[in-house]
Amino acid sequence: MPSLSRIISGIIGIILALGMLIFGGWYFTLGFGVIIYLGQLEYFQLVRAKGIEPASKTTLVVSQALLLTAAFSPVLVDAMFALAGTLVCFYLLFRPKLSTISDISSSILGLFYGGYLPSYWVRLRVGLEPNTLLEKAFASPITFNANWLENWSISNLSPGLTATLLAFMCIWAADIGAYIFGKTFGRTRLSDISPKKTVEGAIFGFLGSIIVAILGSWYLKWPGFPWAGLILGLLIGISSLLGDLTESLMKRDAGVKDSGQLIPGHGGILDRADSYVFTAPLVYYFITLFLPLL
Repeated sequence: MPSLSRIISGIIGIILALGMLIFGGWYFTLGFGVIIYLGQLEYFQLVRAKGIEPASKTTLVVSQALLLTAAFSPVLVDAMFALAGTLVCFYLLFRPKLSTISDISSSILGLFYGGYLPSYWVRLRVGLEPNTLLEKAFASPITFNANWLENWSISNLSPGLTATLLAFMCIWAADIGAYIFGKTFGRTRLSDISPKKTVEGAIFGFLGSIIVAILGSWYLKWPGFPWAGLILGLLIGISSLLGDLTESLMKRDAGVKDSGQLIPGHGGILDRADSYVFTAPLVYYFITLFLPLL
């Protein structure tokens, strides 16, 4: 049975996430920037536990630049990533202490894992919007009037909001399904990386993600129903599990149970956001490249 602090923290987290999603624009970008910053701090703490000295400050700064680029001009993010990596290496090459291969590789991984991959969520939520980021900062995403509730429909919302919301709901369904059914029916260990994870929990996590994705694709009238929803749900289910295992591997190597203690009952930011890292680019390219082909 989950502790009260875990339940309360989870509810607060969902409310904050939904608020960022609905308002979009600056609200989503800056809120996500805070999450990325805190998550990278935890990542570099894990790295230092191994005696490695990465370019943490430089990586933190250029990662925020990546997020802003994703909001203003998504097409330039890949170019900014190359530039950011160059800056990180430049710092490591010319700092007073001689850097090692581990210093360089951990810094680039921190940029890729903690900055570049999550920037796809900003590209998806903000970059697909028809208006500029500056215009969104002064605009309400929902117009409230006497008939707003009667005429409201999720299908009338922007594609960036609906796609991101559906992806988040699939991740939530995968996490909840894997946690509940893994605790109840789990018997077969999935991996030595995370002994508590079971094959049964992973399967129910996949099913939860697939069911939500299929229902969402039906409600949003996506082409290729139900196969589009099936593929998206499976992609999210697998990538969220891989993200979870990757973070577990880093914690195991660093010799810690949680990446931090920021969230009561849950651990650190990375402990809660690991499922979103590898999911982001897959969802973005599914929406922008695969779905239009259907």
